[in-house]
Amino acid sequence: MSPIPLLLTSQAVRGLGYGVAAVQLGALMQLEGLGAAQAGLMLAAVLIGSFLTSLVLARWGDRLGRRRAYFTLYGALAICGGLIAAGAPWWLLALAALTGAMSVEVIESGPFTTLEQVMMAGTDLPQRQVVRGFGLYNAIAAVSGTLGALVGALPAGRALLGGALIGVGAVGTLLATRLPAEVEAPAPLPGPQPRMLARSRGPITRLAALFAVDSLAGGFVVQAYVGYWLAVHLDATTQAIGLTFAAAGILQTASLLAAPVIANRIGLLPTMVFTHLPANVFLIAVPFAPGLPIAIVLLLSRACLSSMDVPTRQAYVMAMVPPEERTAAAAITNTARYLTRPAGPALAGLLHPLGLAAPFVIAGVAKIVYDLSLWRIFRRVPL
Repeated sequence: MSPIPLLLTSQAVRGLGYGVAAVQLGALMQLEGLGAAQAGLMLAAVLIGSFLTSLVLARWGDRLGRRRAYFTLYGALAICGGLIAAGAPWWLLALAALTGAMSVEVIESGPFTTLEQVMMAGTDLPQRQVVRGFGLYNAIAAVSGTLGALVGALPAGRALLGGALIGVGAVGTLLATRLPAEVEAPAPLPGPQPRMLARSRGPITRLAALFAVDSLAGGFVVQAYVGYWLAVHLDATTQAIGLTFAAAGILQTASLLAAPVIANRIGLLPTMVFTHLPANVFLIAVPFAPGLPIAIVLLLSRACLSSMDVPTRQAYVMAMVPPEERTAAAAITNTARYLTRPAGPALAGLLHPLGLAAPFVIAGVAKIVYDLSLWRIFRRVPL
């Protein structure tokens, strides 16, 4: 039995819960009186959990078993939901978030993505179909995240967010038990084992370093923080934030489906770079908007382009390395993203007194540097 339908279903269910969290988490922090620095630290705890868990998967994931790790992550997500619903203090929720089960984004949702990326690439389909598969995988996340954002537009409450995460965790654990044994890593050959990334260490190391820069920049403007910023500085309601995120999700879905078509015409790397650059210009302009409507227009313009690099990047990493090194490559490149990302929201909160524009400008400029460096280093590297 192919694991693809189960993985796509899992992605849809999880995206729904993370879509609710993207709106409700920021609104709850504001409602319960958390300051900018406290909110940033809470979001940083979520990202630190993603990093630590991804590090464990990189080193021991195949030995522990992919299905077992998948099941455990969903169980931890249900526990986080239970703590929220029960009214637990924020510091306790921050500790639970260190399991890596929660996420501040709908797409590329932490350690789940590391496991799913490898299990999907293991189907040995041609590259064109792999790129299309990753586009569909991320588009499903965007659609379900959009629906979740619409649900999250209801008045903020712990019961809504906690109940959503409990439900997602329960369904996810059930799906994990139905994954076929074929998703597990092949048994190692007898004798001394080769070192991790024996043939592709150099390119993957350089890619991981660049991904770390991009991820740090993205951490300044995670969706939950943007929701918090809109609420505090432009007096946006949860309804306005939820509808904005829902519209952004629709545009992201279209872009994720369009990205493989563009990539098959001009290549993976040009698609990654030349759709990302204008998106970062829109990001820099957001805090200079004279009011909420213009800020929303700029955020939606960015949403049209900012996610096109996601499926192309995932396919690019898988195409760069031989099949036997895919698990290590996925884990290392994803872990590199989680290594620097936790600093983003914490720094965004601490830099808040310097001006409304600071987190957005820093993020946009750093992402432009990432795009230009990626093109300069890898434009002549064959896949």
